[in-house]
Amino acid sequence: MLSEMTKHAERCAEIVRLTSEALVVSHIDADGLTSAAIIGRALEDAGIEYSTVFVKQLGEAELSKIADTNPPLTIFTDLGSGVLSEIKELGITAVVSDHHQPSTTDTLPARDELISHLNPHLFGLNGSRELSGSGTTFLLAQALSRERGGDKKRGLPSLAVVGAVGDLQHLKDGRLTGANRTILKIGAENRELSYAPDIAFFGKQTRPIFKLLEYATDPYLIGLTGNEDACIAFLKGVGIRLQGERWRRWIDLEEKEKQRIVSSLIQHQMKRGVSPQRLERVVQEVYTLEDETEGTELRDAQEYSTLLNATARYDRAEIGFNVCMGDRGGALEEAERLLKEHRRNLVSGMKFVKENGVVELEHLKYFDAGNRIRDTIVGIVAGMSHGTIGDRDLPIVAFARASTPHEREELKVSARATQHLIHKGLNLGAAIHIAAEKVNGTGGGHDIAAGATIPLETKDEFIQYLNEEIKKQTKKQTTG
Repeated sequence: MLSEMTKHAERCAEIVRLTSEALVVSHIDADGLTSAAIIGRALEDAGIEYSTVFVKQLGEAELSKIADTNPPLTIFTDLGSGVLSEIKELGITAVVSDHHQPSTTDTLPARDELISHLNPHLFGLNGSRELSGSGTTFLLAQALSRERGGDKKRGLPSLAVVGAVGDLQHLKDGRLTGANRTILKIGAENRELSYAPDIAFFGKQTRPIFKLLEYATDPYLIGLTGNEDACIAFLKGVGIRLQGERWRRWIDLEEKEKQRIVSSLIQHQMKRGVSPQRLERVVQEVYTLEDETEGTELRDAQEYSTLLNATARYDRAEIGFNVCMGDRGGALEEAERLLKEHRRNLVSGMKFVKENGVVELEHLKYFDAGNRIRDTIVGIVAGMSHGTIGDRDLPIVAFARASTPHEREELKVSARATQHLIHKGLNLGAAIHIAAEKVNGTGGGHDIAAGATIPLETKDEFIQYLNEEIKKQTKKQTTG
């Protein structure tokens, strides 16, 4: 389990120590950016020069480019486990630090003459909820720093938690579990992190409290989600003052006001027949970065991860990376500007879905954004739209034209579910992987969020395969 994985991280670190220069290749999301920063800090401490590259996926073109540059060592973070054979065939000397399910066709050991592979799945840990890519890379960085007494280096646990939250690893149990929790406790011991139960909704540091409720999607607030006027009326109805010198945020409220809102929300939902399982999701564990300024996105792990996504999803991953590396000047200013643009695009995307609707099949609902929504944010739009359009008990699947030029025209597929659906047996990552393979595409991910890239002309065929796979999963749970 974790102890065995930690030992293997030491062996991977030995490979890294032997190089004088490395190329870090990582994914363009919060988990990928934090992963790159974690290993980047460790490499700096070890006196190893490095450069970074951020990619949407590790396809043939990306791997060939890496092979052509022929770095002494390539460190893949938050990706790589699905293409180990391809990495080896191209002769790339690599350490792969990833948490995604390794390819079922891959028989490479955790270490061979070219590749050292660090992945929780190899050690009996669940990479979807027990350890993220940033957490896996934290173990590698910890091992690399240990010989200099830096195994609890300040800031790295915080980045690992931001990455895990960005990958939604806290959602299933309402808190971080497994190896993620071990890292969380290291951060708490360092007094850089604190954690406590609180309202689950996004924006506690920065949003006016009525916006907190208006944009709530998991759980969906009946009669409140998507309705600003209703949220304002609800808060006034329970005696909450909305304004002082500015709109009050969740962090501005007194404890008794917070408790009043939470209890009133639970009563509001109960009266509308919401199940106890869904009611529990109003309160979850939240993670505060104590070294960051209160009232900023960086103070809250969930908001920090969104800030990072706002850079990476717009081809500016280096900005988010620099924020993770500690830049609180120009990089943070640019990240905040990109976040504002990101929010405008999300609102525009949600408006598109609302106006055009979704197509509902027996076991899923979907929409095709074409070129109207960026392929890098269509999954986020899908997640935000899930509770407000169509049957909330169906997973939502989104299509957008892939922006990366390829020889063939392609569609990006993004799918999102809720914990309620996961409890019914749904695993989107597994279903999408099977459906994508059947149409000559590639895909996978986690139980609650997954994606694929498929040939443009195969959309209808793909959606039928996916509908059938989801049917099999949920039927098995019902009969089991």
